[in-house]
Parts: sequence; structure tokens; C-alpha cells
Amino acid sequence: MNPQLDALLAQTERAMIAAPRDYRGEYRVGVDLGTAYTVLIVLDENDQPLAGTYRFANVVRDGLVVDFIGAIDLLRELKRDVEARLGFELTHAATGFPPGVSRVEVRATANVVRAAGLDCRAEVDEPTAANAVLQIRDGAVVDVGGGTTGIAIIRNGQVVDTADEATGGTHFTLVIAGALNLSFDDAEKLKVDAREQERLYPLVRPVMEKVGTIVARHMFDYAVETIYLVGGTANFTGIAQVVEEVTGVRTIVPARPMFVTPLGIAMRDRE
Repeated sequence: MNPQLDALLAQTERAMIAAPRDYRGEYRVGVDLGTAYTVLIVLDENDQPLAGTYRFANVVRDGLVVDFIGAIDLLRELKRDVEARLGFELTHAATGFPPGVSRVEVRATANVVRAAGLDCRAEVDEPTAANAVLQIRDGAVVDVGGGTTGIAIIRNGQVVDTADEATGGTHFTLVIAGALNLSFDDAEKLKVDAREQERLYPLVRPVMEKVGTIVARHMFDYAVETIYLVGGTANFTGIAQVVEEVTGVRTIVPARPMFVTPLGIAMRDRE
């Protein structure tokens, strides 16, 4: 990738821990209600990260909100956490959604944001949000989240096609839990431990291949030269190589891929 993107993502990671208490300028907020993790990120008026936080939660399934009360309570908690660190109240945000979901589901996600005390000023599909950060002119942006794999085909900097299918990190966790006779929560903790991923790779490789097959099918009508993987699941060791093997297309994972889409969502939080 490029040094500016690497620096932005490194700054985002730091913003998850520290935050300035003297900032009083314009700000933008992004809320990514994921199947595995809900992420809240605050940017300054120049789209640089100020603060953020995230939590694991089972409030969304395959991109659809299934626990409204849980989602609202979680987002309120994240909001209070970040507000305490910044020293001011957050009043507005943008949110994201998997491509292909119905408008009813998009509204449901926006309603969670509103119920948590934030004016929802924009809704954007997740791969398009990711490309606001990646700034890809030509290629495919693939957001491998907890429950779904979302794809955006980019031509001349514009999204020309999007798709989404139900396969993602949750499926990795289910496979690990079944193979090792673990609870879902214990399997999730094992999955995100980078020290364990080499050992777990043979178990989850078939799911990676499924992700690659989904991507290949939706790229079939386009001459794509590079695939960019983002989303929390893109952190798993070996996934880029498997997707590249299945699709025959060069595949890249940026540093800290979980933060790419939430950053792009926050950039859409404008009047």
C-alpha cells in the first residue's frame, strides 16, 4: 500500500487508546455495526483520527441487526467512553451497511444510531466506505467482516458494481469451535490470537476458499487486476494468499484492515 495510508491506519490504532481533550473543532463520527465487532471512530475536520473504540458483540447477524436493545446499549456505551476521553458530547454520526441489504435493514441500522443519541447524517455501503480511505482507481475492494463478504468493483475511481454474501469471520469461529470442541466465545478468542493462527489455518482454509469463490464469481464480468481485502477477518494469517490462489488476481491486505471501513464511514458524516 502507500505510506500515507499506513500512517493514517497507525494513527487510528493509537486513537483507540489516547485522545486529545483540547480539540474543539468540527468532527465526524463513523459507526460500523459489524457482526463481530462494533466500531466507533471520531475524525477531526481534516479527516484525521481523534478517538475511537470497539467491542465484540453478537447484536448483528450477517449484516442484519438482530438485537436492537443490545445494539443500542452497546453503542451508547462506546459513545460515553469516547466522549469521556475527548471531553465533549458527540451529537451526529454516519453508519455503514453491507451492499445488497434491503432499505428496511439500512433504516434499522440508522435507527440504532439515532436511538443511541446520534443524528444519523449519512448511510454508506461498506466497500464504498473502504474505498474512500484506500482511494483505489481500479480494482476490487473486498470487506470480509464477521458475517458477510462485501465486494465493490472500482473503475476510474467510481464504484460500478457491489455485492454481498454471507461468509466471514463468524464462520471461521464456528469451524474452530466444532473442530476443537470449544464454546463459540472461546473459539473467537483463539481465532483472534495471532500466535494461534498458523495452527488454526488448516481448519479455516476451506472458509477462506469460499470467500475467494464469492469474490471470483462477482468479478467474473470485470477485468480486475488487484483485490484489496479489508475488514477484521482480513487480519487472519494466509487469507490473502488463499484468495489470490482461488481468483488468480493479486490480493493485498493493508495494515490494520479492521479500521479501514469505519474510517471511510466517518468521512461521510457531513452536513
